[in-house]
Amino acid sequence: MNVNVHSLHFDADIKLVNFIKEKLNKLTLFHDSIISGDVTLRVGPEGERPENKHVEIRLAVPGNDLFAKRRAVSFEEAAVNTIEALRNQVEKDKAKVRG
Repeated sequence: MNVNVHSLHFDADIKLVNFIKEKLNKLTLFHDSIISGDVTLRVGPEGERPENKHVEIRLAVPGNDLFAKRRAVSFEEAAVNTIEALRNQVEKDKAKVRG
């Protein structure tokens, strides 16, 4: 799966990018037709709650794209929560395709 990571208004650390790519690639275990993933990372305004790290992920699969976004105190936590939400969507999509 091809994964593109975009960070808005800051430069993402290579360890963070590799962490996200590794976690996203595990979704192919649940659905083998995932074509690509687009990840957007951004930091919310300073006055926002402590959960100001936003992660948005769009997965390209045949038919409809899957999308989820979450925010948390750290990018790693937000990414894990977003990928977990996508895992549920991927499993439902695969069941729908097989059904």
